[in-house]
Amino acid sequence: MEKILGIDVGATGTKGGIVDLKKGDLISEKIKLRTPDSKKPGDMIEVINQLVQAFEWEGKPVGMGFPTIIKDNKCWSASNIDESWIGFEIKREIELAANCPVYVINDADAAGLAEMKYGKGYKQKGTVILLTLGTGIGSALFINGKLVPNTEFGQLKFRDGVTENFASNSARLAKNMSWEKFGNELNEVLKYIDFIFSPQMIILGGGISKNMDMYQQYFDKELNVYPAEKFNNAGIIGAALAYKKYTKK
Repeated sequence: MEKILGIDVGATGTKGGIVDLKKGDLISEKIKLRTPDSKKPGDMIEVINQLVQAFEWEGKPVGMGFPTIIKDNKCWSASNIDESWIGFEIKREIELAANCPVYVINDADAAGLAEMKYGKGYKQKGTVILLTLGTGIGSALFINGKLVPNTEFGQLKFRDGVTENFASNSARLAKNMSWEKFGNELNEVLKYIDFIFSPQMIILGGGISKNMDMYQQYFDKELNVYPAEKFNNAGIIGAALAYKKYTKK
């Protein structure tokens, strides 16, 4: 059994679990901690370290999904976290703080990897898009099973803002949308993305994917949309998978 600790860092919550990579399932309890309100590096790294300590995982491999563009082991965006993350040496600093070998990947890309390996996207050819609906909208784009990293479909210009202003879970809560209203808003965003990319399949992840039966009836029938099979664990599982897939350790 190959075991890696997966950590999924979000703008509101940071959660982790030990993943069996052969099966693509958690083999431990899932621990979730609140992401600090400051969303600054020092405070968020302390919470990540608390998760490593909770699992008694010092010195062992950690895969981590993080809500930013990740290039050359640095952060390059800050849509829902503090701007001080931009240019931050995230891999180095977390390895120093947690005393673990770490691989860091965009959080939505991590969720997408899990769905393509263990979930709805398994062996799916052509273009597949995963969208995570949470504080914002994260995205992962795959072409014939290969990840095109660091897409930001939540930042696509839409109406008088960007897509995540209208169809993220936080937008639903902030605007007190009914499921019908949310379904219609999300449908417009999905049609927009479908028109640009013409995917074979769109997969919806994030915690709200568990409630898809409440709003999927408002989607256009031409859209090929499915809930993530790994639901809100996809980010944890995919982060662990990313460590194995992209490191030579």
